[in-house]
Amino acid sequence: MSGKATATAPKVKSELLDNVKSFVAGGFGGIAAVLVGHPFDLVKVRLQSAAPGSYTGAMDVVRKTLAKDGVTGLYRGMGPPLLGVTPIFAISFWAYDVGKKIVYAATPNRKDQALSTSELAFAGFFSAIPTTLVMAPMERIKVVLQVQGQGSAAQYSGPVDVVRSLYREGGMRSLFRGTVATLARDGPGSAAYFVAYEMVKKAMTPAGADPSQLHLGSIIFAGGMAGVAMWTIAIPPDTIKSRLQSAPSGTYTGIVDCTRKLIMQDGVGALWKGLGPAMARAFPANAATFLGVEVSRNLMDKMF
Repeated sequence: MSGKATATAPKVKSELLDNVKSFVAGGFGGIAAVLVGHPFDLVKVRLQSAAPGSYTGAMDVVRKTLAKDGVTGLYRGMGPPLLGVTPIFAISFWAYDVGKKIVYAATPNRKDQALSTSELAFAGFFSAIPTTLVMAPMERIKVVLQVQGQGSAAQYSGPVDVVRSLYREGGMRSLFRGTVATLARDGPGSAAYFVAYEMVKKAMTPAGADPSQLHLGSIIFAGGMAGVAMWTIAIPPDTIKSRLQSAPSGTYTGIVDCTRKLIMQDGVGALWKGLGPAMARAFPANAATFLGVEVSRNLMDKMF
């Protein structure tokens, strides 16, 4: 009995260390993503949430933002995602690893240890579930900050002021407005994200080699393509999320009502507002994400 316990202890310690590595690496990847991608995200959100005719396109958003607020205006609302990005991405990459472990636990007699596309997609979707609990309120605060000051004076002085105001308006329910839309975006999006990353890495790996041995250029390319795959399918629910989270209280009763009113008012094409900036952001921001993840993970592997 004691021999079995002794053998189990190193395994538990190893799994705990792997979880910590995934968590920390995801945090580093998230910070890199925000620093590279936030200006693109601001342009996307403003296109998605502005009244029809406010902007002629992405470059018009950039021009008007620079004219009104200068370069720092492109980083408006970066505080919440930068503060929240470490736990958000950390949870995402940790939950992705947990999702893969669930697959292995459910298939103990499997002959091939390589996960199939559907199994990777499950792990990717699973990663979005715990992440949404942190992501939704952070996105709500970020969107409110990003859309202010487009035609009038800024209403909020910063993230804390937004939290106070939203809580006075409707309590925790107001802070978590758009949670279902966030999961509708990030569930399928994360499935596509991780599947694309693993598949591109596999395609770039020479026969007989291990994907973990790929050079950084390949990691950057695979990460960028993962971002493109995610945003290709995530834009419609993201547009709905931005509308829900930026609208005054009482504008919409929920995600279905928001979708219906958006299509009735602006047509089906409105669901793809912000596609240009989102795709422009997708490659560099997510290339930076996976570069941060892989480099930090490799460093931790050497240290521990």
